[in-house]
Amino acid sequence: MSPAATTPRLAVVLSHPIQYYSPWFRWLRAHTAIELRVFYLWEFGVSRQVDPQFRTAFQWDVDLLSGYESEFVPNASARPGPGGFWGFNNPTLPARLAAWRPNAVLVFGYNWASHLRAIAWARSRGVPLIFRGDSHLLGRPAPRPPARWLLRALYAQFAAFLPVGGANRDYFAAYGVPARKLFLAPHAVNRELFDPADAGHQAAAARLRGELGAGPATRVVLFAGKLLPAKQPRELLRAFLELGRKDAMLVFVGDGEEKPALLEAARAAPPGAVHFLPFANQTEMPSRYLLADLFVLPSRGSYETWGLAVNEAMHLGVPALVSDRVGCQRDLVTDGDTGWVFRLETPGDLRARLGAALAALAEPGGRDRFRAAVLARISAYTYEQTSAGLQAALASLRLRP
Repeated sequence: MSPAATTPRLAVVLSHPIQYYSPWFRWLRAHTAIELRVFYLWEFGVSRQVDPQFRTAFQWDVDLLSGYESEFVPNASARPGPGGFWGFNNPTLPARLAAWRPNAVLVFGYNWASHLRAIAWARSRGVPLIFRGDSHLLGRPAPRPPARWLLRALYAQFAAFLPVGGANRDYFAAYGVPARKLFLAPHAVNRELFDPADAGHQAAAARLRGELGAGPATRVVLFAGKLLPAKQPRELLRAFLELGRKDAMLVFVGDGEEKPALLEAARAAPPGAVHFLPFANQTEMPSRYLLADLFVLPSRGSYETWGLAVNEAMHLGVPALVSDRVGCQRDLVTDGDTGWVFRLETPGDLRARLGAALAALAEPGGRDRFRAAVLARISAYTYEQTSAGLQAALASLRLRP
């Protein structure tokens, strides 16, 4: 029987309900013939829990479970979560998979006990495996033994891969994954939530700008996310203060371990130049992006494997300034077109590119020009394109009825 003649019955193994993926699963059920069930290994996000990086207790305020089939597999870990190999320890996962009888399994990641259980279960029963991950090698040397050998052996167990973009595709190639197994499924977010035409979002953004004292000519620079050293919020604050632009304002949205140091450093800023807003849930984020003229993600190292906040900002027409180590840079942020890119290893380059961005956005028509380019670029990063990659991967497999 040809691959196309069998309806895909796809089991998805994922750590926990995630605000970026749940709307995609809903889209798949509504727009494709794929039979889908997601096997969650942890209840984080749908029950109120403390995020140690945000340093606050929360649960997402968007629907993460309706519109598609899912189940929570009991987690036996004493400390559930992604912090260690046994953080996802779900002994009954193989039995749950067997009971549902998928003809393909999509696994997000490999670093945990339950993910390896799922891989072993599928391989022992001849069920083809698909891999989804977003690692990259930006700023890192080419893989060396023995890590290269181990990952090559692991990735050889998979029949198809869903790279999220160019840097991720190069990562898989570096570990020996052949091009015929790679099916581009770009990272995407729920564009229905991040709609720049939404009157509620616009009104909330206008109120925020007024409350912050941002006038029509003020260029608002936004950092939104966890205030962690790897995301370099202090470096952004330093660069902003060194520029000394009186027509610009810097707004931080979020919480984390860097906040006390940021508050102390911000004492040197002129009155009204730097503001701090608390963690914002999903439904609040569109207005935060819309109040901004520029979104900045200055992460270093391999921490920022993609940077989905850039997708969110771009759907709202906001250009981004990112480091050359942010995974989405090659795909989404073209310097001087859809945003700006600074070289992490070049001293002063963050300040220089931030200055260039603010100058370009202050030019007559500059904001509108970048907005048009940003919206055109991000239009190719939706759940429709992501689903097309998954469907192509499934079509390449020999699926059992």
